[in-house]
Amino acid sequence: MPDERPEEPMQPVEPTPPADGVYDAIVIGAGPAGLTGGIYLARARRSVLVLERAMAGGQMGLTELIENYPGFPEGISGFELADRMKQQAGRFGAELREITAVSEVRPADGEHVVVVDGSEITARSILLAPGVVPRTLDIPGEGEFFGRGVSSCATCDGFLYRGKEVVVVGGGDTAVEEGMYLTKFADKVTVIHRRDELRAARIIQERAFANGKMDWVWNAVPKRILGEEAVHAVEYEDVKTGDVGQIAVNGVFIFVGQLPNTDFLQDVVKLDEAGYIVTDALLRTSRMGLFACGDARANYLKQIAHAVGEGALAAVQMDKYLDTL
Repeated sequence: MPDERPEEPMQPVEPTPPADGVYDAIVIGAGPAGLTGGIYLARARRSVLVLERAMAGGQMGLTELIENYPGFPEGISGFELADRMKQQAGRFGAELREITAVSEVRPADGEHVVVVDGSEITARSILLAPGVVPRTLDIPGEGEFFGRGVSSCATCDGFLYRGKEVVVVGGGDTAVEEGMYLTKFADKVTVIHRRDELRAARIIQERAFANGKMDWVWNAVPKRILGEEAVHAVEYEDVKTGDVGQIAVNGVFIFVGQLPNTDFLQDVVKLDEAGYIVTDALLRTSRMGLFACGDARANYLKQIAHAVGEGALAAVQMDKYLDTL
């Protein structure tokens, strides 16, 4: 009879830099896609370096509650989910390194050099998972008051607005969910949206419309953010009538989409018109040995579950690619 005893739990592997100084794989980005890629590559016994800017988790790490990731029926905070993924990658031996920025990726004698904070690191393959950054409104006052009343992270800054009034700009899932989160602190949250209906999922809309602290300004776009030492008002324009209005607020939270964090990849791999990384079905980029996954890849669905799947697929293909070298 086969031995039915459970296997002994694997002991955590201490990450060690490769003896020849060349990693099997460098993962650029530690969001859900990059961390999953790191888990799969390390579990395949590849030497893996995961580069993370700020904290692990990317946009996921800033999300208060994630309800649609399988396995967590009561939901889980983005920070906790990111931390679990990070621990899992480390358990299999992936090396995680906090950095400021990647400035360059270039080929070198059949390998790849990544320039990180002025230093060069070499690898046989690279997984590009740099994620996205928040899109800005590009209106007067936005840059001037960023960090002094203007924000793109309710989880980070919401507590600063206890008992105050704020504006949320946007109408998608993120804008509405973050608006509801802000009602934990603010007395009133006014959502300004350029259309007459939200783009957020129906279940999110239902919860938002039932929240007595939320108010709505439809068919409008912000034109100016006003203030002196800090924000005190938002000026907006009705897109149908051209009428201009003003809301007195203490803070403005902007959630109007995202941009791929791919400036350092210009002329490195093929990008689409919006700057997203183009790959084939196996997540191979236009450059041999470079793969891509996650929100910075040209794909339709920007969701954690999808990013995790892409990270797994990319890592499996990278492992096969490394076998051919």
